Amino acid sequence: MDVSEPASISMGIAERYAQAVFDLSRDAGDLGKLEADVTALDEAMKASPELREVLTSPVISRSDQGNAVAALAETMGLTTTMKNVLALMATKRRLFVVPQMVRALRDMLAEEKGEVTAEIRTAKALTKTQSEKLAKTLTASTGKDVNLDVTVDDTLIGGLVVKIGSQMIDTSIRAKLNALQNTMKEVR
Repeated sequence: MDVSEPASISMGIAERYAQAVFDLSRDAGDLGKLEADVTALDEAMKASPELREVLTSPVISRSDQGNAVAALAETMGLTTTMKNVLALMATKRRLFVVPQMVRALRDMLAEEKGEVTAEIRTAKALTKTQSEKLAKTLTASTGKDVNLDVTVDDTLIGGLVVKIGSQMIDTSIRAKLNALQNTMKEVR
């Protein structure tokens, strides 16, 4: 069995839900509200391990997942479209793909506005000046407005990894050390 198969199946499910939510929101003229929903969900998932557990745990019953997600959606003030999709996903046992759906929706919204999202992993948090300079450089190289999705990953030791679409630039010290280690192995 191909190891990537479950991931691609999950991504396929997530993309179908994302496309449905996007189309419904665009038809209703609510893309601005959808963007607010996506941002709120993304921030909630990043901030709450409990929410991630509710979304992904096979032990939690469908009704409990549905109740938890309905309460969360109400508290967060999500749009009716998003509430309904999350409720449907809960009844179908598909909440585990919410993180991928949020990423897909973010990409669709960015594409609609002529933007692109760059996933940045850094060894330490970027200052505002560094973020602005990086965004400006990436905008110049891609020709599109670039939104930065920055994650701090101290295993990189130093430097950063930039991923835009299928392109990845790895300037981390960890990558350089790995390359040096491989070179040393080849010399022996």
